[in-house]
Amino acid sequence: MNLRAYWRFLVVARHFLPLLVAYARDRKRFFVIGSSRRVTPEQRRKRAQQLLDSLLTLGPTFIKLGQILSTRPDVLPPEYIEEFSKLQDRVPPADWDEARVVIEDELGAVDDRFDEFETEAISGASLGQVYLAEVDGEKVAVKIRRPGIEALVEADLRVVRWSLPLLMYFIDDSRSFSLETLADEFSKTIREEMDYQREGRMLTEIRENFRDNDRICIPNVKESHSTRRVLTMEYVPGTKINDIDSLDAGGIDRTELAETLQRAYLQMIIDDGVFHADPHPGNLAVQDDGTLVFYDFGMSGRVDPFVQDKIIDFYAAVADQDIDAILDALIEMGTLSPEADRQVMGDVMELAIADARGEDIEQYRVQQIIQQVEDTIYEFPLRLPANLALVLRVATVVEGVCVTLDEDFDFIGVATDYLREEGYIAEGVRNFVEDRATEVSDAARSAVRIPPKLESALDRVEREDFRVQADIEDSDGLLATMTKRLILGMLLASTLFSTAFLYTQASLPATGVGIAGTVGLSLALWWSFRSKKAVRAKPQFTRQSMREQDRESPGGLNTSFGEDTDDAYSGD
Repeated sequence: MNLRAYWRFLVVARHFLPLLVAYARDRKRFFVIGSSRRVTPEQRRKRAQQLLDSLLTLGPTFIKLGQILSTRPDVLPPEYIEEFSKLQDRVPPADWDEARVVIEDELGAVDDRFDEFETEAISGASLGQVYLAEVDGEKVAVKIRRPGIEALVEADLRVVRWSLPLLMYFIDDSRSFSLETLADEFSKTIREEMDYQREGRMLTEIRENFRDNDRICIPNVKESHSTRRVLTMEYVPGTKINDIDSLDAGGIDRTELAETLQRAYLQMIIDDGVFHADPHPGNLAVQDDGTLVFYDFGMSGRVDPFVQDKIIDFYAAVADQDIDAILDALIEMGTLSPEADRQVMGDVMELAIADARGEDIEQYRVQQIIQQVEDTIYEFPLRLPANLALVLRVATVVEGVCVTLDEDFDFIGVATDYLREEGYIAEGVRNFVEDRATEVSDAARSAVRIPPKLESALDRVEREDFRVQADIEDSDGLLATMTKRLILGMLLASTLFSTAFLYTQASLPATGVGIAGTVGLSLALWWSFRSKKAVRAKPQFTRQSMREQDRESPGGLNTSFGEDTDDAYSGD
């Protein structure tokens, strides 16, 4: 195992070292000295594409790592997040002879345990592959862990651990915590995905939660033919959810289907606390009667009650366009630092909502809001709880699928209706009455408190004892920089005059001293304008800059699912 890990470490280093060197030069132009280099979005996107190619070349473990990284805007810039979200975990299946060994080690002879077994896999992925079979006259899908994957994953996990100290040298201190927690999260996630008994338990629990919903179908687990390395499920065929032509030919109401999908995830995240975390089109299908089918529960998660409450607060605040409430919800969830500039964040939220709003004030996209939040998270940067990262990813992918089904789909409208029906937010009239009652109560308290304070202030004015104190906030040191430049400018002007006087009235050595002082002050003044702390009139968050960023990104913020060719019953 160690020898394999050492060899993998060298292979991984060969792929990643050029990017790490480039990143080090971004921070210090000559590695040890020099100012930082400005990296354009185009350069970041090119590097992200190179890194994506390396992950695909390195195989299953690193494909999974890329998928985890695509949910972590606190670790990577937006360009990397967008590129990694394209990762499709789909590789050719292993030979049947190798897969047979796994089945027979776990269940016994194939011919004894199955009535029929098709040896051609219907789906292949990095961690597993799926076959069709028959047990007791019932068609089943048999998911088998890829032969030899355990040793490869364990070796690669060691490589990831060994690489952490090296990576810490190249990243900012503020991101070191996020990277360490990401390594722990990744090790836990990939081991969970290889444990098919856990997947079976999660699938069964979620299936039970939708027992009374005839619009949702989740395959049943056949416990007698399932182990840690083999998962046998009821076979449920269906049309891929992004096959629009087939859905239309079958007379499926796509708007209703999108609403069913959205409500299913709202129930999983807000009500049940356990959710299917990989809703790409390869894992979603539609039966002839419009029933929505879920496949592949290898990537699934749980949400604790506190986070559930905060998610409700977030949705309600977005629906009300209450910027302060949105920020409060993000802070309480741990997504936004309490020390973050609320004014800046408020501006970002207002612009995100304004850009996402359609002609109808209720028609705006939560995906775009989340995207702007992700961008801001990276810029600060912040820490993102692991399960909340999965929820964030689920929200964006589900919204993309819904828009594929219906380009005018109102995500926020459906979410608001669901929360209202479930009693999480008050009905319209009741809500209006409660808000007005709160305002009247606040006004009454203010009416009692203000007159005494006003009388006291007027008394002090009459006694000429009223003072106004103003504090100038200069967190970026701009005032100090401007003062320094002013002093340097005044000294430079005086030395120029002195040098000219010495040149006409004094000796050459004295003139040389004056010239040296003038040159020194000139260099100091010039360097102050090149310093990172220089005053630069470059707004960080504006409507125009956000729109320009969207135009620079291929396809904007919407995720295209047209090229997703994953089969149902994905093997990961």
